[in-house]
Amino acid sequence: MNAVSPVVKPVSKMRLAPGSTVSIQNVSWKGFESILQELGEKRSLQVAYSKSTLEIMVPLPEHEKSKDLISDIVKILLKIAGKSYEPFGSTTFKRENIAGVEPDACFYIQNYQRMIGRRKLEPNDPPPDLAIETDVTSKTTLDAYEAIAVPELWIYDNFSKY
Repeated sequence: MNAVSPVVKPVSKMRLAPGSTVSIQNVSWKGFESILQELGEKRSLQVAYSKSTLEIMVPLPEHEKSKDLISDIVKILLKIAGKSYEPFGSTTFKRENIAGVEPDACFYIQNYQRMIGRRKLEPNDPPPDLAIETDVTSKTTLDAYEAIAVPELWIYDNFSKY
């Protein structure tokens, strides 16, 4: 009988092509936090965590263009409506032991004053008022957004082209 030992490789050493998505099941919250720390904040990939499943996504240029266009439209609509806002980009939002997600873009509108000048989130900070996801190569999983209680999520679905 042969003994089987698991292959252990740091996530940061994985090389994923643009447009790739990897799902890893049975990831603990501690494991998710460790992976976030290992990956650091300056990276091109995005992560989502819900129901012990970690998803790692590498956006395509088309994804970034769509995200920027939709973000610009939101800014114009808010300006026309006379509403102030604080953009938070693709910040990692977490609900401990339950979910973590990095929207493609997000905005604080109702709570913008509370978030002005913040360099990092505090444990009692509210979720963003609006999150934006652009589905080009993968579908957005709503579970994490529901767990974090993001009140409004806009999804641009361009997935059917691929």
